[in-house]
Amino acid sequence: MPAAGSERGTRGRIARLILEHGPISAAGLSARTGLTPAAVRRHLDNLLAGRMIEVRTARPLVSPRERGRPAKLFAITDTGRGVFEHTYDDLAASALRYLAEQAGPGAVADFARRQVADLERRYRPVMDSAAPGEKVKTLAEALSADGYAASAGRAPAPASGGSGGEQLCQHHCPVAHVAAEFPQLCEAETEAFGRLLGTPVQRLATIAHGDGVCTTHVTAPALARAGATHTMNTDTGGHSA
Repeated sequence: MPAAGSERGTRGRIARLILEHGPISAAGLSARTGLTPAAVRRHLDNLLAGRMIEVRTARPLVSPRERGRPAKLFAITDTGRGVFEHTYDDLAASALRYLAEQAGPGAVADFARRQVADLERRYRPVMDSAAPGEKVKTLAEALSADGYAASAGRAPAPASGGSGGEQLCQHHCPVAHVAAEFPQLCEAETEAFGRLLGTPVQRLATIAHGDGVCTTHVTAPALARAGATHTMNTDTGGHSA
């Protein structure tokens, strides 16, 4: 029978993996730890009982035209995050401070873009297959599957009338404490959203800066095209239609 200390150490390792890579499946944890599925499930049951983690279900990131079996994923809770939060955030912030001191602020921005590139690569297939009018909703669903608790909705209409575009809201940010000191993390994420959606976006609020939710305004593609046409005609001395 395993020693109690060893059991606690393994359980803590699994909880940290869920914090760093979650939401994640039991199979994913088994592959990362080398433990048997039965052993992983035993530790998951204990973490669930202690409210350190919670179960979420999400369909795999496949084409909207395809149907996938809902995946059972495990995500860290606020209680679980609180156990790691200060140590984990302090370590990440210290590492980024060292990087900035040794290589300059530009190196932090490069690091942030590299981190976000993985998210962009994973989301690209489902975003490319989404219908034009469903792209913001599809991105919100993908972010929610990764623990960002995102939602999509219509943006308030401008005073001049017409469409106000859409808003993408993220109600949870796993790197909020670090991003408060290093806004390059938020900037890289916003740039990736613009590329995935294929239209200009603007970050209006962030949890890192004390707002209750990260809010990104998404320009309606038709407005973006009209603006580009106006700019082109102005630059060539013509008139917009």
